[in-house]
Amino acid sequence: MNKSELNGSPHNMQQNYQDAMVMVRKFGKPDLFLTFTCNPSWFEVLNCMEGVQRPEDRPDIIIHVFNMKLKELLEGICKHGIFGTVLTYIYVIEFQKRDLPHAHILLTLIRGRTAHSVFKIPIDLNATSTCN
Repeated sequence: MNKSELNGSPHNMQQNYQDAMVMVRKFGKPDLFLTFTCNPSWFEVLNCMEGVQRPEDRPDIIIHVFNMKLKELLEGICKHGIFGTVLTYIYVIEFQKRDLPHAHILLTLIRGRTAHSVFKIPIDLNATSTCN
């Protein structure tokens, strides 16, 4: 196993940093910064609990569902262009104090993000939704 393949190792973190800097040098500053956080109350997590189990008892399920949803999010962003056409992206997964994963995602868009960008995000508002 290569030193940079061990996630979280100093060598791996240095390699990821270098990769990110190459992307910035080649494609410019990222246009969007997103944070995607795991929710232990997701239906897919709770549906897998047996008996009196709680989500924190099954980190394997939490990680599996998080990765599945992260993949779906990235597909929506990159393949379906909900923020526009993506030139490049990079992300890192970290764990919160409660052992829940979250991802920080940097996106560089083809035309950049401007005040006039039209995001194609489907909005599903119900009667109980409010905007303040």
